[in-house]
Amino acid sequence: MMGKTFAEKLLSKKAGRNASAGDIVIVSPDYCISHENASSISQTFYKITNKVWNPDRIVLTLDHTVPASTESYANSHRVIRRFAADQGIAHFYDMNRHGGICHQIMCQEVYAAPGRLIVGTDSHTCTSGAMGAFATGIGRSEMASVWALGEIWLKVPETIRINVHGRFGKGVYAKDLILTLCGMLGAGGASYKCLEFHGEGIQRMSVAERMTICNMAVEMDAKAAVCRPDEKVRAMMDKKGMNENVDWIWADEDAKYCNVMDIDLKDLGPSVAKPNRVDNLAGIEEVEGIHIDQAFIGACTNGRLEDLRIAADILRGRQVCVRTIVIPASCEVMSDALREGIIADLMEAGCTVMPPGCGPCIGVSGGVIGDGETCIATSNRNFKGRMGSRQGQIYLASPATAAASALSGCITDPRKI
Repeated sequence: MMGKTFAEKLLSKKAGRNASAGDIVIVSPDYCISHENASSISQTFYKITNKVWNPDRIVLTLDHTVPASTESYANSHRVIRRFAADQGIAHFYDMNRHGGICHQIMCQEVYAAPGRLIVGTDSHTCTSGAMGAFATGIGRSEMASVWALGEIWLKVPETIRINVHGRFGKGVYAKDLILTLCGMLGAGGASYKCLEFHGEGIQRMSVAERMTICNMAVEMDAKAAVCRPDEKVRAMMDKKGMNENVDWIWADEDAKYCNVMDIDLKDLGPSVAKPNRVDNLAGIEEVEGIHIDQAFIGACTNGRLEDLRIAADILRGRQVCVRTIVIPASCEVMSDALREGIIADLMEAGCTVMPPGCGPCIGVSGGVIGDGETCIATSNRNFKGRMGSRQGQIYLASPATAAASALSGCITDPRKI
């Protein structure tokens, strides 16, 4: 029998039968994650039934705009708080010391773990693949059904194998790798595929770096992305006291792939996605010197402790010359950054540090851009209007490139700082 990819193997196990790419399976998720859209999901849910199938399998967060920036968001938050209380949902992350962006919470709190199936009503649910889970975004009506019935049907995706070799050079990071891959495959180049990352280049990376990579798989229209779980994932499980047995599932050596790609990290340089597409790739040399009005460091793509540390190392003892907004991915990240002195370094450099959340990344609060303004951001999307005005422009880059650019007021190669 031909070996199986990670997606085929995991979904076969969850379905309780042998399944291959293209097959339809009915599966029960290990965890479901929703944010502010839980308000509208709950309305659909109550048309189906009055009690969720398993409150312990549902995770809810408030992250898109916290504290609420409008009356509409405040009312949505009120509905979600009431729903969580009425349904006995203990895994509810409000705007308190435990809160944060949903994708950060899923990995940080180890709801995402090796061999688990995660569904979420956000396209970047694929971030949890960094923990060795099969994680994918679904629609709101689908989630209402999952809350009610505890199962969903999925088509087993084909898989693209990506072999990552070598080491990053100076000033080059995981964000540069995934932007490069977006440029290689294109915005629709992995449609309904699972991206399976292999190689010593990936295994050397921290879980935070793998989260950056898996987070942006959906920008290529991928169904999911995954990195092989290892001792770094185990360390995160141990940190949270997770003693539960998990399935350390991985692809068979003789698995069949629809495409195989090889990337050597030593060949990469700082990369930037130009407006208004994530696959509009440019090397730093092509865009260096372009004026910016704002820099944004944070979001579910690059708001983790080591991202803030990278930015602080560049900005420490210097002054930014444009608006520079920093948003940690969770309260835990912010607390750790405070203890390390990172937040103080960033604020002394002139950065504005905001509470954890999505904020300007989705153009709802905390640093939207105006007509004719240009922002360099560590987030994951740069289409027109994503961060505010449709007349604004967004360049996507690593925390190092964003920080270096904030110092000069124009897009800058971090290797020159």
